[in-house]
Amino acid sequence: MPCPILAGLAALALPALAWDDHTPATRLAFADVPQVADAAPVPAEPLEAFLAAEEARIAEVLAAEEAWAREALPAWRARPEALAFAATGDAGDVVPRFLAAIRVNPDVRLPLYVALPAGAPPPAVPLPPEAITTLSDPGSLAEVAFAALEPGAPVLPLDVLATAATEPDCGLDIGLFEDNGTPAGLRYGLGVQPFGNPKLDYGSQAPFHMGFFHEAWIVYRLAPFLGASWPDARIHLYDTLAREAFASGHPYWGWRFTGWGLHHVQDLTQPYHARVLPGVSVIRMLWINTLAVIGFPRAKEDAVQLVSNRHLALEGFVHEALSREIREGAGPLSAALGPGRQEPTRPFREVSVRGDLTRESSGRAGEADRVVEGTLPAHLVADPAYAFGDSPEDDHLLDRLAADPGATERLTTLAGTLMASFGSWSRRFVASVREAGARGRADGGP
Repeated sequence: MPCPILAGLAALALPALAWDDHTPATRLAFADVPQVADAAPVPAEPLEAFLAAEEARIAEVLAAEEAWAREALPAWRARPEALAFAATGDAGDVVPRFLAAIRVNPDVRLPLYVALPAGAPPPAVPLPPEAITTLSDPGSLAEVAFAALEPGAPVLPLDVLATAATEPDCGLDIGLFEDNGTPAGLRYGLGVQPFGNPKLDYGSQAPFHMGFFHEAWIVYRLAPFLGASWPDARIHLYDTLAREAFASGHPYWGWRFTGWGLHHVQDLTQPYHARVLPGVSVIRMLWINTLAVIGFPRAKEDAVQLVSNRHLALEGFVHEALSREIREGAGPLSAALGPGRQEPTRPFREVSVRGDLTRESSGRAGEADRVVEGTLPAHLVADPAYAFGDSPEDDHLLDRLAADPGATERLTTLAGTLMASFGSWSRRFVASVREAGARGRADGGP
């Protein structure tokens, strides 16, 4: 029988939107990387043009990708054969067939566009957030200026990469499970959503954006649904597609697919995306489980609410602090995002997402939880009766910390450590994709 406290996580709201707006942090992570920051402009290309030109090869790549996932990923839910991408020669429906084959939201927005840096001149052809995201609440995207691109227009690779790094939070992984009430969810063969709230606008993306790979064995025994998470499936898929796009002379989609994969890598550097209940020991989980079994579920509900509040508060603090640093031109988080003195050199595909990457982030989860609890106002992070995000005051965390420099320093130190990991893993992933693309490129790439 599943453990009630952990089974409760399957039904309650797990925040699956990590690192609110990945674009600014991605720009900072690559600002001093010449292979990205100084790369020559590439022509913007509609997705249908890339797919139509390379349809036969894409069919082979996606068949191999599905075979890899079935072999490599525990609990992978195989793609129905009816959704397999085939080279039909019909460009009219090539995009819907591709989206179905990779099992993403068929209603996703995929315009040609870039997110402009803060302080940039207003775009000649602006796009509203609803042209970018399928979510009813655009969140921080409402603060961003988006510029439309014409097919063939030159665009800097850093702009493509940084813009694309936010896109998986714009609806790509929404409504994919059979209990999400969508036609795609009934077709895709992914079954019932394993965890996260299927009724929330963004809740259904959790299994592709979170990875709980380092819990105690008894946790998996009591909550086997936690094994049904596949952020590494998205990382491997977009890595593969990016390499193919670069190699076949479609650099715009090489950079954009790289950005999509980068998003999932970056998500997994967030400790709350790699540990189910940071700050709650296995023994306490079992005790809360016992209380829930005998009819006292309050402790379970409180534990989940506290973790959710701290998760969102940490992301809110990082977003506010980084936004302020960008406005002011410098700061500790911006510095942490840049290349360090001891950058890892081991290629990304030689490391394990379920091993190296998430072992690092999950190992920081307990300390991160303690710092958040010990520095932010108690009613935000220590009161389970409070739901973070329901009050406008939750958007002004820096002002709430200003009276306590010690708290600000501790939280900033934690955020700097996490941003350094964000930047390092980002550069390792992009370098791996680009090196492979350069080796196999036939023509055209930067």
